[in-house]
Amino acid sequence: MAAAGNGAAGGGADTRTEFAQIYKTLKEELLADPAFEFTAESHQWIDRMVDYNVIGGKCNRGLSVVDSYKLLKGADALSEEEVFLACTLGWCIEWLQAFFLVLDDIMDDSHTRRGQPCWFRVPQVGFIAVNDGIILRNHIPRILRRHFKGKPYYADLLDLFNEVEFKTASGQLLDLITTHEGEKDLTKYNITVHGRIVQYKTAYYSFYLPVACALLLSGENLDNYGDVENILVEMGTYFQVQDDYLDCYGDPEFIGKIGTDIEDYKCSWLVVQALERADESQKRILFENYGKKDPACVAKVKNLYKELNLEAVFQNYENESYKKLIADIEAQSSIAVQNVLKSFLHKIYKRQK
Repeated sequence: MAAAGNGAAGGGADTRTEFAQIYKTLKEELLADPAFEFTAESHQWIDRMVDYNVIGGKCNRGLSVVDSYKLLKGADALSEEEVFLACTLGWCIEWLQAFFLVLDDIMDDSHTRRGQPCWFRVPQVGFIAVNDGIILRNHIPRILRRHFKGKPYYADLLDLFNEVEFKTASGQLLDLITTHEGEKDLTKYNITVHGRIVQYKTAYYSFYLPVACALLLSGENLDNYGDVENILVEMGTYFQVQDDYLDCYGDPEFIGKIGTDIEDYKCSWLVVQALERADESQKRILFENYGKKDPACVAKVKNLYKELNLEAVFQNYENESYKKLIADIEAQSSIAVQNVLKSFLHKIYKRQK
């Protein structure tokens, strides 16, 4: 299943322009990689495949490496090399996201992504997309080697990307086996399972990874930032809960998609909260109607959510999460680190899409 939403900072117009420019450089380098003798056809395929899958999103994860780095350095202006390196790490995260999404869409049998057909649905692509996902994944260490080999934190960068990829793939596994098609079983769903899926599948690569990249660029040792990792993972969990809420209660015109978590039998925060609060007859309504495509079944689930007052439960969760996150952030000794964490939080707090 696609990793949810986009965390984090947005980047000003100048940063976006520079960021887009650096993508072209990185792609050209990959297309001229001496490790493989490209044929005209394979060269053209990779060129198109990378454009189709890596660009087209909001790039919030990638841009937040640059924004976080600026805040950590306390500098509005970075040198040309600093901008290039921060943008390059940002693009490595976007490449990682592309790799996950190409394969997620196949596993979920999805039809569209970012307003166009999923890559494997494109004529002539099909399951070649599996290999394309592997190629996208392999582009990351090639980019890192080219631009960071020789830096004192090079090994830490490789380690970080490997670690986050492993956590994300493990979260994806948990999601897939919990929401297994042929055997729908709501008794598997609870707040602990939901939290674990979200933490591993989304929070590490969407929230922790951009800041960890910025910290390494700043010469910091990630072992000293365990608290920061915990705060960002909590923020990522809060972000996903918002996503689950908006899937049901958001305005489709505004959020740009029609929510289908109920029909798709998702282990959503809302269903987990409903299961926790429902009496036996209400549970029966859930068991009979959750995961069905029939609009009448979906309506029954939504009515039950209303009966259980889940909108108020969410408002309370949002307020409590915000208070706790702010307290944890303000307990950090570094003001620069506090600024990075607050910039993430303020971009997602009470968001409507």
